[in-house]
Amino acid sequence: MKHEYYMKEALKEAELAYSKNEVPVGCVIVYNDEIIARTHNLRESLNKALAHAEVLAIDEANRKLQTWRLDSCTLYVTIEPCPMCSGAIIQSRISNVIYGAKDYKAGMHSSISNMFELPLNHKVDIQGGVLEKESEMLMKKFFKELRKK
Repeated sequence: MKHEYYMKEALKEAELAYSKNEVPVGCVIVYNDEIIARTHNLRESLNKALAHAEVLAIDEANRKLQTWRLDSCTLYVTIEPCPMCSGAIIQSRISNVIYGAKDYKAGMHSSISNMFELPLNHKVDIQGGVLEKESEMLMKKFFKELRKK
C-alpha cells in the first residue's frame, strides 16, 4: 500500500512533465517515510541531456540531506530507469528503487539488460510493476499525441 501512495506522487510529477511537453516521467525520493525530493523530466525545457527525473531528484535529495550518500532512501519513478539514471542510482547508493512501467527501449532492470546485477560495489533492491498500467498509459498517450503533431 505504501508503495502505491508514493508512486501516485511520482505520477503527479509525470503529469506535470506531460503538461510541459516533456516525456512524462516523474520521480520522488523517500527518506524516513517522508518525500524529500520530487521532480519530473525537464530535458526539453532546460535543454540539458542530464535533466531526467531521477537525476534531478537525486540532486535535490543530496542538497536536502547534505550528503551524496542516499543509502537510506527509496526512489520511486514511473518508468524503468535508463542506463544514465541507473548509474546515478548506483553511484548515489540509493537502497531501493520502485518503478511503474517497463521501458522496452532503454530499461536497465529487466527490459534491455540488468545493470543492477553487475558486480559493482553497491547493490540496489529494485522492483517494477507498481501502478504499471497508469504509468504505461500516460507514456502511450504522450507519444500518441506527439506523433499526431
